[in-house]
Formats: sequence, C-alpha cells, structure tokens
Amino acid sequence: MLLTTVLKGLIRKGDLRLTDWEGRQYRFGDGSEPQAHIKINSKSAARRIAVDPDRFLGECYMDGSLQMLSGIIYDFLELAMQNVGTGKSHWLHSAVHNARIGLRRIHQHNPVGKAKDNVAHHYDLSGKLYDLFLDVDRQYSCAYFEDASSSLEEAQLAKKRHLAAKLNIKPGMKVLDIGSGWGGLGLYLAEVCGAEVTGVTLSEEQHKLSNERARQRGISDRVRFLLKDYRHLDESFDRIVSVGMFEHVGIGHFKEFFHKCASLLRDDAVAVLHSINRSDGPGATSAWIKKYIFPGGYIPALSEVIPHMEREGLYVTDVEILRLHYAQTLRHWAKRFADNRERAKELYDERFCRMWEFYLAGSECAFRFGGMNNFQIQFGKNQHILPLTRDYIFHEEERLRKIEQKTPLLRMVKN
Repeated sequence: MLLTTVLKGLIRKGDLRLTDWEGRQYRFGDGSEPQAHIKINSKSAARRIAVDPDRFLGECYMDGSLQMLSGIIYDFLELAMQNVGTGKSHWLHSAVHNARIGLRRIHQHNPVGKAKDNVAHHYDLSGKLYDLFLDVDRQYSCAYFEDASSSLEEAQLAKKRHLAAKLNIKPGMKVLDIGSGWGGLGLYLAEVCGAEVTGVTLSEEQHKLSNERARQRGISDRVRFLLKDYRHLDESFDRIVSVGMFEHVGIGHFKEFFHKCASLLRDDAVAVLHSINRSDGPGATSAWIKKYIFPGGYIPALSEVIPHMEREGLYVTDVEILRLHYAQTLRHWAKRFADNRERAKELYDERFCRMWEFYLAGSECAFRFGGMNNFQIQFGKNQHILPLTRDYIFHEEERLRKIEQKTPLLRMVKN
C-alpha cells in the first residue's frame, strides 16, 4: 500500500497499529506513547488517505471506512500530529497543500450574500446541538483559563471579562460587537460595563436568540442585535470588539475588514480583535474543514493581519497570544459532546456525530501540536488614549469581577 509507505516515513514516535481490509497488520513508530490501532476497510480508502489525508481522513472516519480498534479518534490524531507537527510532511501532501494555497482567494471569496450562506451552514444548526457541549452562555470561541482547574463556565466568563478590561469601557459608550453570536459578550458589556451595545450577526438563529435574551433581561434599550453584515453599518463607535468572527472573513477581504473598522471607529476609539492564529505563517484552510465545517473560512497568521492595519492608519497598541487556551476549551467541548452523544444522534445521525467528533478532536490536536493559537490585537487611531502600562487591564478585571457578583443571570441562556 502507498499508505504504509507514507506512514513509515512519517510515524517515528508512538505506537500506531494498522489493520487493513484483508486482516494484514502493520506497525509504525518506536512503541512508545501515544498508542492507537486503526482499521482501513477498503483499498480505495487507503489510497485516498495516503494521497490527501487533509481531505479524506475525516471523510473516511465519517463513513466508517476508517475505524478505531483501540482508543478514540483523538488518540490517532494526537499520534499523527505529534509526528507531523508544523513542519514534517510527505512530498505528496506538500504538493497538494501548496496547490490549495494558490487557490485560497477563490475558495475564500466572501461577498455579502455568500458570507451569510457560509455562516448559516454552521451557526444555524439546531440550538439543541450547541447546548450539548457549550457553556450555559453559549460562548463558541476560545475561553480564558485563569487557572488550569477552572470550569468551562468560569473560563468563558473570564474571557468576556478580559476582553472588556482591554476595551476600557466607560458607562454610556457605544460599542459594536462584530460577529455577536448568541449575544453573551454584548449582554455582558451592557450589564456589567454599562455600554450601549450593537451586535451584528449573519446567523438567523443567533439573531433571534440574542434579542430574546436581551428582552428577558429587560435591557433591550441598551443592547440590540442586528441581522446585518458589518459592511453595511454606517455609524461610529467608541469601542469595537470582534471575537471568533475574523476567521470567516477570508484572505481577500482583510483590507476591506480593516478599512471598514477604521471608518466605524471614532478618533479616540479602541478596538480588540480576537482570532485564531496560525503561528507558522500563511497557509491554507483544511480541505475537510472547508467542505464540512466552515466553508469560506481561513485562519490567519499575524503577518497577514498587521500590514492591513498599518495601511489603514491604525495603531496596534497591544498584542497577546493565548497559547493553549483553545486546546483546553476544546477538551471541555469534546468531553461534553461525548457525554451527550446519543442526544446528538437523535438530533442528526451517526455520520454527523462522527463528523463532529473528528472536528473537535482534530481542532484540539491542531492547538496542542500543530502550531495554532489565538491572538488578541488591541488597536485604534490614537495611541494616547489608553493608560501608559498594561496594569489598567488587571485593575479593571478586578473591578468587573465585583460587579459580576451582582448579576446572577449573566451566564444563563433561556431558549
């Protein structure tokens, strides 16, 4: 098999056992941890995985032509990623990857109408699905673990607090949340910080629930969520925040994004952009992720982002890299999904469950072993607006933490 040749060249550490469709067994690695035993159920599956694992490994797991004989899919992906990491690759896989880089502007072309369709593909799935693995506030982005033992709920609340502190919001300020999700961050900024918040989303399900949450809290006069593309806004704001949305913009639209941000920011405004970051430089979106999870999406590298900010006359005032926080977040999500797998299967089917397992496991491995992390970039038009040192962030977090204790409904989602 071509697959055995590929694996022999890539797997040097760990213990990978492979059983093929005729019962033949192969072993790769040095026998150490981690360990996994997989079965390939057809010659065509072996050939597809060997030629393009980025696309077909996930598909074969979804349709059952790749089975786990011991361990779970995470174990196999962990073993593979620890060997491949961010550098080592078979020449055939490198050629396919380079071709995808050449086509990425076509694949990531996201004009207004298409962007909405791409968002609907993922975010307009049943809300009951997201309740199975997210925290009670439905924060669907990297949490902030102030302590390794923090619960998911605590870490997601800490994420909102950390972002709010960086924004340095004063009561009455107008804040824009680009990609507002189910409203959790916008509600926090209104309730805890006293801001007047406008959130924009392209997901009809998120739009409906976020406004209902604002109504239930009795703060619809201070926070509104619009079903609108950020490119159609024409107001000005004191603060802009965007969390987990920039990954959907697409490489060909970065200039457009920051040009629009510059036009929406007042001269004394502050913005914070929170996004996944590829630490090894520009690349291409996983073919499997593009097809099944996030069509039109792309994880940027800092080197692809900062130049656009500079050209728009925006000052970068702070950059923080969250290294393993998303890996920890995904570990919580995967465990919760596994605990509720039968309920997910009732909502969809076995193939969907296997897809979601592969998505969560593959994402966690990418953050643990593949060089993915998160950046938070603070920027604005005037570098004199914020305090001279970063101490204000920590002081503001303490102040906000005290206010949170007086808002017991802050983290509750009501469908």
